Amino acid sequence: MKNVSVTTFIHILFIIALIVLGATFYYLLYAGKDQRKLQQINRYKMISDTFLTREKLDENGTVLKKLYKHYGLEPVDPDKVKDEIESEGKTIFSGRSIYGNVRVFKTPKHNYIYVDRYDYMLMLLDKHPQDYIYELLLTIATILVLLLLFMYVMVLRKLYPLKRLHRRIEQFAAGDLNVKIDEMGEDEIGKIGRSFDKAIRHIKQLMSSKNLFMRNIMHELKTPITKGRIIVETIEDPMAKQVLTNAFERMNELISDLAEVERITMYNFQPELRDTTLKEVVDRTERILMTDKSKYEIQLSDRPLHTDVKLLALVLKNLMDNGIKYSPDHHVRLMTVGKRIEVRSVGEPLKEDLSYYTEPFSQEEKRSHGFGLGLYIVANILEKLGYGFRYRYDKQTEENVFEVIMD
Repeated sequence: MKNVSVTTFIHILFIIALIVLGATFYYLLYAGKDQRKLQQINRYKMISDTFLTREKLDENGTVLKKLYKHYGLEPVDPDKVKDEIESEGKTIFSGRSIYGNVRVFKTPKHNYIYVDRYDYMLMLLDKHPQDYIYELLLTIATILVLLLLFMYVMVLRKLYPLKRLHRRIEQFAAGDLNVKIDEMGEDEIGKIGRSFDKAIRHIKQLMSSKNLFMRNIMHELKTPITKGRIIVETIEDPMAKQVLTNAFERMNELISDLAEVERITMYNFQPELRDTTLKEVVDRTERILMTDKSKYEIQLSDRPLHTDVKLLALVLKNLMDNGIKYSPDHHVRLMTVGKRIEVRSVGEPLKEDLSYYTEPFSQEEKRSHGFGLGLYIVANILEKLGYGFRYRYDKQTEENVFEVIMD
């Protein structure tokens, strides 16, 4: 039941409640109906036996009066009830003996007992309370069902703001930062809605501050790096010049990585998908890799793709760049195996799971060289493109293998 929504759970509960209520009243109405009918017939049989087994009953005597009182009967004028019996009555019991016969007529309002003896005739009104249990139970069942349905509707109406809140949250998760949550009522759902609305406004303020900070910091960093590279060109010592040049190149690369991370992690970022080929992607990868071709090897089986060429090329560039930088022989292989693109480089296996290294600036990077923002960018781009990303270590060739799965 953990994966069942609140609304579905309520539907199930009310359906079960209706079934249990219906089954209970069905049993009370119909299972006990035959028993009540049998009790009524036995009573009329006793009355019939009483009036038809005595040889003589005084029509106006005390014996009859005692019988009337005992059975709850009252003599009535046959002519007054004749029309009612003929139009609405039906026979529910009849008895016969050598002294005469007895018939019981049921009408919507009363039950009448007709005694026809050879010496006299009687029409008796049965004052015994009729069996209204059926009507009573049916009325109670109807009221309870209506009450249950009313409660069901009210609960769903109470949950409706929760559905609206869910839609707003989905809009926000899709990147719509202009979502506004209001008119949610004063109950707990309303309080949650208002709290979430405050959180959205706070997040918008934080994102605005972050964007401003990123623009300023990148501008401020680019300026001294550019000046530093100009000054480096005036240094005569080749070794010192190379060290400083590499340092400035690394700083410039980190700034570019930060800008790329900022771009691809935006809520509203969408890849520019188009029909292309794997060869076109790899050609672009080589152009942006900007390294000596002796440091990498490409074994390519071309195939059509529907992807963002720039982003997929950036993924392969980052993976190859990491392999070249951190492999002992500074060499990397790019190859295709079925629906996978593999980037292989010789080296020790990773100490942690891949998820550890796809965080921006992993802890291992702080202790040694690590992968910086490279794998973080790779993981985010592949997620946007709908591709898988996997790592394994090939013990036979002693290679780290990063796989881009294009299924």
